[in-house]
Amino acid sequence: MSDCSAELAQKSLKDFASVIENKMLSLLPVSEGREENVIEAMRYALLAGGKRLRPFLVVQSAALFSIDNESALRVAAAIECVHTYSLIHDDLPAMDDDNMRRGLPTTHKKYDDATAILAGDALLTLAFEILSDEKTHSDAEIRCDLILALSRAIGAKGMVGGQMIDLKAENQSLQQDEIIRMQNMKTGELIIFSCEVGAILAKVSDDRRMALKKYAENIGLAFQIVDDLLDIEGNSEDIGKTAGKDIEAGKATLVSFKGVEEARALADELINNAVSHMDVFDEKSEVLKSLAKFVINRAH
Repeated sequence: MSDCSAELAQKSLKDFASVIENKMLSLLPVSEGREENVIEAMRYALLAGGKRLRPFLVVQSAALFSIDNESALRVAAAIECVHTYSLIHDDLPAMDDDNMRRGLPTTHKKYDDATAILAGDALLTLAFEILSDEKTHSDAEIRCDLILALSRAIGAKGMVGGQMIDLKAENQSLQQDEIIRMQNMKTGELIIFSCEVGAILAKVSDDRRMALKKYAENIGLAFQIVDDLLDIEGNSEDIGKTAGKDIEAGKATLVSFKGVEEARALADELINNAVSHMDVFDEKSEVLKSLAKFVINRAH
């Protein structure tokens, strides 16, 4: 494990939060009529806090290749729009049916089910509007590469497919490889895309892009294990959502399959692997190495 601690990432994430929120605010549509309610709901969900992990990964991966900060921030904002859309829909009564997210009422509780669905839809489409804009990158081929990679990460073979498996797997017995595949799809694919953005923007397809992918695969699965541990060991106030819901719903997780101690040991191993993959970038990757330690030590 690298000597760097989680503190570097914690400070960097805190400093980054206001930067990315200002960027997202600047990209939200302005209401000009009766659509105001859905735009308010978009803003509510998007600015309700959170770790901003995925957009942070975008900016940090882009920094490894000295990518223009404006390009990186626009892609980062698009990723957070996608992530927020997924949370809005995940919390709906027809899905995980949760009343609290990031310590606040979920979007469908603050507004209503229909407004929440439309706000999620609008955030998803806004993400692609941002990525397709010349302001994100002057090279149309790179913009298309971003759109293609994101589409694959969040579609039926990615995040959406993983969510479907998760819903179907309640109170069913899944094997470890099935659980890992589900969690890689549901959580990991968007994290992988976030880490690969720098390489896509730089038109890099060598061992450095593969290192970023391997780093992301490891922290993505570790992140989900920690999430599942917090569902068991955390409290609702600290984690910002209803604790114990996964156990109550009979969710298939690596924690339920392996037990708490074995799952925690696996998460530690994954983080060690993630850090080792960043050695190819030398000192440029210290923040990403620190972020890996933040993932394993987080309390929410």
